[in-house]
Amino acid sequence: MSADCTEILECSYSDAAHMEALVALLSAYIADEMGGGLPLTPQEQRRLTDGLSQHPTAIVLLAKTGSVFSGMLVAFENFSTFSAKPMVNIHDLIVLKPFRGKGIGRLLMNALTKKAEEKGCGRITLEVRKDNAVAQNLYRDLGFAEASPEMYYWRKALKAEN
Repeated sequence: MSADCTEILECSYSDAAHMEALVALLSAYIADEMGGGLPLTPQEQRRLTDGLSQHPTAIVLLAKTGSVFSGMLVAFENFSTFSAKPMVNIHDLIVLKPFRGKGIGRLLMNALTKKAEEKGCGRITLEVRKDNAVAQNLYRDLGFAEASPEMYYWRKALKAEN
């Protein structure tokens, strides 16, 4: 199926089908060669759905192609001190393998852009792996570019109590 028969929905945390899709899509993303992780445990699945549903700035968009949830975008609204405006950071963009190359990622990105513009956001940010040329091409085509000056994405893992 193509993107023509795909609808973009805001995730409803009270809809069991949306919650199942959220977990399934993120699990598929983690298991993908670009995700490189282990499947979510049942405890992690609960933390994921509970955490997103309770996070005040979470934006979760689901792509539904026919009767199948084919993709998802997870983003968070933040605030830019430099522009003194809200901003959105894309955390995950997921399209299931059978649906890739059909414009679903573009639909999700466009829906987020519209939502960010409606909220008065000054920019959208994201991180992308150096070896993910397909995603980089999509982002460039949608007007994204490396930051100037160039930035590094750094992180520090914290040991959290469970």
